[in-house]
Amino acid sequence: MSFHGSYRPQDVEFLLKPIPVTMIEDTREKERLIQSGQRHYSEMLSPERLPSERYRQLFLQAHAMNRTRMARDCLTLAQLIRQEVRDAPTLVSLARAGTPVGAILAHLLRQLTGQPIAHYSVSIIRDRGIDANALNTILARGAKPESIVFIDGWTGKGVITAELEHAVGAYNRKMGAAIRPDLYVLADLAGKAHCAATVEDYLIPSSILNATVSGLVSRSVLNHAIGPQDYHGCVYFSEFADDDLSVWFVDEIVQAAQTLLLEPQAVDKSAPIDKQAQSRQSDAFIATEMARYGITDHNLIKPGIGEATRVLLRRLPDRLIVRDRQFPAVQHLIALAQEKNVPIEERPDLLLNAISLIRSASDA
Repeated sequence: MSFHGSYRPQDVEFLLKPIPVTMIEDTREKERLIQSGQRHYSEMLSPERLPSERYRQLFLQAHAMNRTRMARDCLTLAQLIRQEVRDAPTLVSLARAGTPVGAILAHLLRQLTGQPIAHYSVSIIRDRGIDANALNTILARGAKPESIVFIDGWTGKGVITAELEHAVGAYNRKMGAAIRPDLYVLADLAGKAHCAATVEDYLIPSSILNATVSGLVSRSVLNHAIGPQDYHGCVYFSEFADDDLSVWFVDEIVQAAQTLLLEPQAVDKSAPIDKQAQSRQSDAFIATEMARYGITDHNLIKPGIGEATRVLLRRLPDRLIVRDRQFPAVQHLIALAQEKNVPIEERPDLLLNAISLIRSASDA
């Protein structure tokens, strides 16, 4: 039976297995288990709660502020995919930050190409790889390996890009397949993606919310409940249905992009991205910030608005660092930090608009 979360069938098919998961309430204990290596982050979920009214209003403000920008970037990315993939592309978004972007791209590419465009959302987990059973299904349904396009929202340090390259390479060797491990994102802060619309650290509205903008689906889970033939797992938060914005958000961005299509001059015609320069700058920035704060574990620093948001929503933050605390794009981060009593540091010299540091378990 197909699983679409709260999306429509034409938006996405999740190749995930809905399972019950006992949530871990104690964030400090969760962080201790992850950092000590006793449990992998993919085995546990923190409880998800509906956003406060203040936070919900910040999302709506962020959407109003960046709706056209995100629509333009989605349209740019759709056009780049169309240029690079000769046959009708098969979109494979990385659950869950990639799911809203993939759903939007599916609609735009159908309009641009006049062809049916399949969109699946699959799990990829740092240090655990991509869901091979999901890839098996996609190929078994007739997708050409060269047509598969992996979608995510953004890159932070490029960890998932490296995971994708390694995991797809291993899958290809094992299965005799020829899937390209190319990642397409809206914002490539790390300079590690194959293709991106921008390298700017801007506020992608869907990065603000969790399940209620991602089909009511949790991030993916890989624990004892997942058998050898199963897809990776997830929790479906049906109890949040009255507050779900997933389909609304897709329709909003698609509508804005369609308006842009009527005004060709409004579509981004910026110069090609210098990935190598961006990658060098990003790596140097991460190294400098780790040295500044005495961080030795690469996983404890999360650069960019999107990654900082994830830390404040579900990890144990040590501090939030912003370039300008009055900047509209970081107001939701300020709100989250204040709600959780996380120290906020303002640094006008910061390369990005925000970074968040995860507290070391030894300090917690």
